[in-house]
Amino acid sequence: MKILLAEDEKDLSRALKAILEHSKYAVDAVYDGQTAVEYASENAYDALILDIMMPKLDGVSALKQIRESGNYTPALFLTAKAEIDDRIAGLDAGADDYLTKPFAMGELLARIRSMTRRAGTYMVKKLKIGSVALDTAEQELSCENSIRLASKETKLMEYFMTNVNKPLSTNEIFNHVWADDSQADPKIVFMYISFLRSKIRAVNGDIEISGREDETYTLRSVTDGDAD
Repeated sequence: MKILLAEDEKDLSRALKAILEHSKYAVDAVYDGQTAVEYASENAYDALILDIMMPKLDGVSALKQIRESGNYTPALFLTAKAEIDDRIAGLDAGADDYLTKPFAMGELLARIRSMTRRAGTYMVKKLKIGSVALDTAEQELSCENSIRLASKETKLMEYFMTNVNKPLSTNEIFNHVWADDSQADPKIVFMYISFLRSKIRAVNGDIEISGREDETYTLRSVTDGDAD
């Protein structure tokens, strides 16, 4: 599981990063809100941890920009402020939770587990990239016509469509889609991507999943001139 940590207090950031990595999370640490927005636009994360008071762009403004781009990764605010107005502003910006400094590390880990569990059971009902739409509730992919998807195909397609134009490694995809399947093997990723490619072609979709087996994969829109 991969986390973006945006905290401008570098000593605290280093301590949090070390503890999170010890807890088996991969962590990208940044120190201002603008860099957090840039990282979130270029990489896929399972959770965002954002300090509210940061240079260049505060955490609330950063999360607003991230949400406006269509990124709904679970987000938690860290703040030294305990006032009700600050909590409301953070939640209205799209945060899933908040934690007031100082806090116990065990509580932060519990909050991360809780919000990523909720994200795993909740899916945005409808997504659209180019002319291709995904209805996650109905497990249906559509463009000029429509086709049903299996549950894992739906979860995989949702992951691509919420991370459009971002290179996703086989391990990132496997850990996100098959996290609850201890019997699965990472080689299953390429097989399911092959399934999705066939179904995108079946609905005459103007999107494609580029990439080869055991490399990174990227979902992107294509124009007639770009199509293979």
